[in-house]
Amino acid sequence: MTFIEPGLSVRNGFAEGPLADAALSRAARAGRLLDELQEQAPRMTDAQLRYGVHRALRRFTQEQPPACQVDSITALIRRGVRIDWPVPDRLPCA
Repeated sequence: MTFIEPGLSVRNGFAEGPLADAALSRAARAGRLLDELQEQAPRMTDAQLRYGVHRALRRFTQEQPPACQVDSITALIRRGVRIDWPVPDRLPCA
């Protein structure tokens, strides 16, 4: 086991600890938000959809997402392209 910092370690190529659990939780929540957006997109204005995508990405990164990324994902959803956001059970580390 390799300790990275308090709350985060690596064992057998996977991150463990509360920080890894929090990252997986954020990823799963962002995925659920994107799924909901894709279902509601036909009934949303462009501004509402863009705000929802921004919110989902911000939930995941905990930072301001790049506008070009938000616009790109919003355009894909608007065109009906399915955005998959798979979340593993464990966080792999290189």
